[in-house]
Amino acid sequence: MSEKIAVVPGSFDPITNGHLDIIKRAADVFDIIYVAVLNNSSKKPLFSIDERMELISEVTKDISNIRIESSSGLLIDYARAKNAKAIVRGLRAISDFEYEMQITSMNKFLNESIETFFIMTKNQYSFLSSSIVKEVAQYGGTVTGLVPEIVEKALLGKFNK
Repeated sequence: MSEKIAVVPGSFDPITNGHLDIIKRAADVFDIIYVAVLNNSSKKPLFSIDERMELISEVTKDISNIRIESSSGLLIDYARAKNAKAIVRGLRAISDFEYEMQITSMNKFLNESIETFFIMTKNQYSFLSSSIVKEVAQYGGTVTGLVPEIVEKALLGKFNK
């Protein structure tokens, strides 16, 4: 029997507790999870790809079936190259659904054999995004409980320079 492989994509700039929750829950369902750190050309990242991958490695080190890589091409091509049968996306609110539906439809058009699975975020993370975390941290607000401790320290390091 072949392994069930899935890709959890995102910019993860930085990884939040919401992202981590989705990754952990996906890791319980699939045999191998590729966390694909995407280079989103429409965003100016705070953390480099390598910094993001390092932070993700640190906060997922206890999850044995996680592989962390980066990708700058089409997600569907990356998923195919990894022999993934699924892409896992987190949904926070109705507003996420419209955007995700477009992406999912395009991915299905490009490759019918790869399914997209949506995991609803836990209520305590429904408002959480990397953008909000960065903005709060930039202005000296606390992000304790919103991101892993190592990410909080990395944010403080970026904004206290």
